Amino acid sequence: MAVSSSSTTTSATATTSDYGHKSYPFIGSLISFHQNSHRLIHWFTHLLSVSPSQTIVLNRLGRKNQMIVTANPANVEHILKTNFENYPKGKPFTDLLGDFLGMGIFNVDGELWSTQRKLASHEFSTKSLREFMDSVVEEVITNRLIPLLENSIENDHVLDMQDVLRRLAFDTICKISLGWDPCCLDDSRPVPPLAIAFDVAASSSAMRGISPANWVWKMKRLLNVGSERRLKAAVGVVHREVNKIIGDRRRQMDGNDSQRDLLSRFISAGHGDELVRDMVISFLMAGRDTTSAAMTWLLWLLTWHPTVEKEVLDELTAITTDHNYSNNLNFEDLKKTDYLKACLCESMRLYPPVVWDSKHAGKDDVLPDGTPVYKGNRVMYFPYGMGRMEALWGKDCLEFRPDRWFSEPGVLKMESPYKFPVFQSGPRVCLGKEMAFVQMKYVVASILRRFELVPVCLDEPVFVPLLTAHMNGGFKVRVRRRN
Repeated sequence: MAVSSSSTTTSATATTSDYGHKSYPFIGSLISFHQNSHRLIHWFTHLLSVSPSQTIVLNRLGRKNQMIVTANPANVEHILKTNFENYPKGKPFTDLLGDFLGMGIFNVDGELWSTQRKLASHEFSTKSLREFMDSVVEEVITNRLIPLLENSIENDHVLDMQDVLRRLAFDTICKISLGWDPCCLDDSRPVPPLAIAFDVAASSSAMRGISPANWVWKMKRLLNVGSERRLKAAVGVVHREVNKIIGDRRRQMDGNDSQRDLLSRFISAGHGDELVRDMVISFLMAGRDTTSAAMTWLLWLLTWHPTVEKEVLDELTAITTDHNYSNNLNFEDLKKTDYLKACLCESMRLYPPVVWDSKHAGKDDVLPDGTPVYKGNRVMYFPYGMGRMEALWGKDCLEFRPDRWFSEPGVLKMESPYKFPVFQSGPRVCLGKEMAFVQMKYVVASILRRFELVPVCLDEPVFVPLLTAHMNGGFKVRVRRRN
């Protein structure tokens, strides 16, 4: 793969690109790619930061096999909105996740994607958001999360907040999507096989994405070894468990069951069990890993920025002056938590739950910055790198500064979704965006109002970019009651 801001030529000997790494005939910069495979996000970010267009082109075996990586908002808008039809997920991408996500909404294009999106959109109305908070989130927090944190204080236990928040998110998304309660936050029960298998399937699928070539993971799959062996076993468990839940729901619905959730809606639409299963798996993955990752990184950042944490607490106190301190926030309260929302956005700018997203060009094109795109090229926009571009966010781009999200004191501004594409944008904009904010604000506020989190380790955690990002080793804390 050769790299440049737009294109690179190679000769019979190794050449050095404008940005400092060597390119070779036929294999391009494949050697550099392999050498940086353990730190791709940092390598990409550096290359993009020194590219005048915030775009790089990685070449291997000719222009049809090149990969374009961009942090340019104009290019992102072109890919996600202006020329949306030319940039589907594409078969190379859907092959990577096909064994795990199948034909679910996040792994398909065209009519099948559109049909699933229309079905799911009914679950994300304002009425649904209010019911979601009242009937699901409040119950999970009040009856599970708060007692778990209190218990850790009484027993002086160290908690992994990343694990706690992932279990909370899994309980929540299962109740919404499946009408089924896995009770992951209940320490007296074993962790459900579905939750364990999800972890393995997600991490093993991510390994495919960092393989030097598709044939590598395909050969491992053929031989049933390593990560592919683990993936096959985990997907088998996921399919078995979800199929069982679908079968139970079909029998309930035959008895005129009145339960309404995504699963019931998918079944009522007349889809077969395999497609319903794939639809549900996509929503389970998105609803569990993205919100828990965002909350984990924000809570860690707040432990290192006590002034910001105090501003969050001051906002919550001002909003809840009419409530008893022990009471939970209500839906109307959450609408007023602008500073908390700014903190979440700032945290996701630096540590986006989804680090990158790929499309594949359907035909030749030219991006707004002049970069040529050829049919079949992989085109990637890169939220992690975008959050670290001085050209986009200023010289303090590496600092955690929620104030940057206000146009003036007290007036929250939302940046262009093409500059801050953590929820995508255009036709594929995240359906659950508002639901995610409701959940994250409610959970973080409920924790901060009652407890102080004291990190066990003072080292900066390592950001690990799998299908969704996580904190390597978890976020270990001791919990203290807030004075």
